[in-house]
Formats: sequence, structure tokens, C-alpha cells
Amino acid sequence: MKEDYYDILGIAKGASAAEIKKAYRKKAVQYHPDKNPGDASAEEMFKKAAEAYEVLSDDNKKARYDQYGHAAFDGSGGFGGGGGGGMNMDDIFNQFGDIFGGFGGGGGFSGFGGGGGGQRRVKGSSLKIRVSLTLEEVANGVEKKIKVKRKIQASGVTYKTCSTCGGRGQVTKVTNTILGRMQTAATCSSCGGSGQILDRKPNDADSQGMIVKEETVSVKIPGGVEDGMQLKVTGKGNDAPGNGVPGDLIVAIETLEHETLKREGDNLHYDLYVSISDAVLGTSKEIDAVVGKVRIKLEPGIQSGKILRLRGKGITGLNGYGAGDLLVHVNVWTPKTLNKEQKEFFEKMQTNENFIPSPEKSDKSFFEKVKEMFS
Repeated sequence: MKEDYYDILGIAKGASAAEIKKAYRKKAVQYHPDKNPGDASAEEMFKKAAEAYEVLSDDNKKARYDQYGHAAFDGSGGFGGGGGGGMNMDDIFNQFGDIFGGFGGGGGFSGFGGGGGGQRRVKGSSLKIRVSLTLEEVANGVEKKIKVKRKIQASGVTYKTCSTCGGRGQVTKVTNTILGRMQTAATCSSCGGSGQILDRKPNDADSQGMIVKEETVSVKIPGGVEDGMQLKVTGKGNDAPGNGVPGDLIVAIETLEHETLKREGDNLHYDLYVSISDAVLGTSKEIDAVVGKVRIKLEPGIQSGKILRLRGKGITGLNGYGAGDLLVHVNVWTPKTLNKEQKEFFEKMQTNENFIPSPEKSDKSFFEKVKEMFS
């Protein structure tokens, strides 16, 4: 069983954003790889702390975690870092560079972009695409094959150590102040922080030794996603020069409008129109649902405005957590034109006691129905 994120950082559940950041920084300093070389357990704690901070520092992810725990992120297929179980060291240092900057008072730790004596690993730029999903795909989850044009390192490209920074990716500057000698570090402008510059490249490559290639990327989209959500496919963005790591592919979700069903959270709404005769005599109707067609029974004397709730026939919650309902709104259709015989029938019925409105106490008002629908 995974450890509680609050326990990992050593904070209470009601901790503020500042307290969360402070606690993470403390853990990051304690277990940083440069302070614990070769210590696998320290590296694991370092990753756990980063994973916890990634969730608790994001208001939306934190709210989901507070409500559902780790189940909020299990099987999310790479959602924007939520849960972060697959985080690696490059992800951590790239994502939380502002947290690591300035450790130790002299320009930070080395090795991963902190700013000390080691070579940085530059991350390639991310790509963003939009994927359109039908309501059925949203409800059931789907695997999409997407064609992506991304920059990759050309065959035959070679690099050499940057002479400006000596392969460190950063240049340091020492200045004398009234407080003493101050040392600052900045990304090397010659190599962009990679520590390497282009040596040889084929004619079809750009100035960084890259070519554009179209690839087919498989993206698993879990059921329950909503319009505007973004998924991250690690390593499927643009390559980085030299020994850098590829960027990510950001998949933005767009949901298509369904012909008869309307989504509201995990619930679905369906407007069912029935004739006066069907409402009086009762009938059964086949209607749309995301699981296919379903048949419902209308009792004789059903009233316009009645809401029938089909439990569990809505959208399955993100990561399979529960399912919404299908709400069928009954609308009795009043004919606008009548022939002579039909008109005579309804004229006779105007004074018939069975046709005079007589709502029972059990019949809910419009406002009560709305309240019930949203409860």
C-alpha cells in the first residue's frame, strides 16, 4: 500500500501551500542524490517526496487526493503527473527547478540542472495536440493512434564538448561586493545548457542536428475524462540536442456533442417526448445510453416533467470510481393541429373529471424536481 503523501512530507492534512513547499524543500535537501551518492534508499525517498509535492502543490490534484486518496490517480494512463508513480530524476529536476535552485548557498547541486559542477541534461520542447472524443469513447475509455510530427536527432550527428562552459552547461561569474565575493551561475548561451555543441551533421538536419519525422503514437485515454483535460505522454515530444532527454506530448481532450444525450459531470440527461395517448395509456420506449439502447417503461398517467433515474447508466468516474446516472426527462407532447373528430373529443373531455388537473401531494413541484435532480 502506498504511503500517505502528507506523511511522506511530514505535514498535517490542512497544511498551507507555503508549509507544503517548505516541507518538500527540506526533504529534497535531506535526500538529494548529490548528498547521498550511491544510496538507493535516499534516491527512492527523494522521488517519493517529489511525487507527493507534485500532487499536494496543485489545488485540483490535492482536492482529488483529499477526497479519494491514491485511488484518484491509479490507472490514469499518464495524466499530467497526477500520482507521479513513474517519475524519474530528469522529470523531477526539470519540473521543480525553482525548488532546487540555490541549495547549499553556492549555486546549487550538480548533476541534473541544479547549477554546480556537473553537466545538465536539457529536456526537449513539448508538443501539444488536440484529440476529439465521442461521448461513447469518453464513457468507455479508448486507445487512440495519433500521428505526430516531432523533431528527432538526425543519423550521423556528432557533438563535442562546449568550450564556453567546459561541458557543464552553465557559466559562473564571481563579483566582489561589500559583503564579499559573490558567485552566480547562468545557463551557457553557447550550448543552451546541454554542455555540448554540434560537431557534424547531415545536410538535411537543422542547426541543432534535428530532422522532423512523423510518428504514430498510441495514447490510452481512460474513461471519465472531461473536455479541456490534458494527458501527458512522456518522451514523445521533441528530442533535445546531445545527451538531453525528449520532451513530452501533451494531449488536450475535446469532447464532441452527442445527438441526444447531454453530460453533466458523471450524469447524463435525455429528453423523452411522448404523445398524450402514450402518457395516458402507458407504454415502453427504447432510448439512447452510452452502453447502447435501453428500454424503459412508462406507467399509465405519467406526467410531463417526470424524471426517471436509471442508476449507473451514466459516465463511469475517472479511474473507474463509481458511475453516474441517466436522467430521463419526460415531456408530454401536445398536438398543435387537430382534425374535427379529435377536436370534438377533447372538447367533450374539457369538463370530464378525469381530465381536470388534480395533483397529489406526492407529485413534486418543478423546484423540488430540480433540487432532487442535483442532490
